[in-house]
Amino acid sequence: MKLDIRTYGDPILRQPAVPVEHVTDELRALAKNMIAAMRAENGVGLAAEQVGRRAAVIVVELPLDYDTAEEGGPRLHPDIEMPWVLFNPEILSASAEQEIAIEGCLSFPDITTPVARSVEITLRYKDLNGRTHERVLRKFLARVVQHELDHLRGVLLVDRMSAVKKIALRGQLKRLKQETEDALGLG
Repeated sequence: MKLDIRTYGDPILRQPAVPVEHVTDELRALAKNMIAAMRAENGVGLAAEQVGRRAAVIVVELPLDYDTAEEGGPRLHPDIEMPWVLFNPEILSASAEQEIAIEGCLSFPDITTPVARSVEITLRYKDLNGRTHERVLRKFLARVVQHELDHLRGVLLVDRMSAVKKIALRGQLKRLKQETEDALGLG
């Protein structure tokens, strides 16, 4: 089943996710369809709200060369198979050390902004079999997971923008929101 990516202005993007009680075949199918939608848009992460579902599910798929501390270096998370599906992901701890990097978002096509994120996080989540895991994530993978966790809380890329960036993108953001609201019959 093809899933459409919801864009800025869609009210579901502001709604918090509902925790997954049990990992079911229906949720596994949702995750599989989310991976297909993410790949179709050349994304590296996607949260269920972005496809109109309120389940606490994210999918991640990094090119392997993005999972390094330095270009050409070894993978930081060689034991994580991509694509990666996480149910009920939650950050248990985050490093005080942060890095600022440019982020984009499938719900904000053609819009990017610098965002400060913790360099390292400790994450708890359930896998496709419903088993609970805890693991430490670093660098880009930690950044992607933090971005997707924002979505599960209804926090959007626009909320991470500086006031100056919001002013600079005001017309583009207003247009995207209006187009989305019109398409949904909300405008």
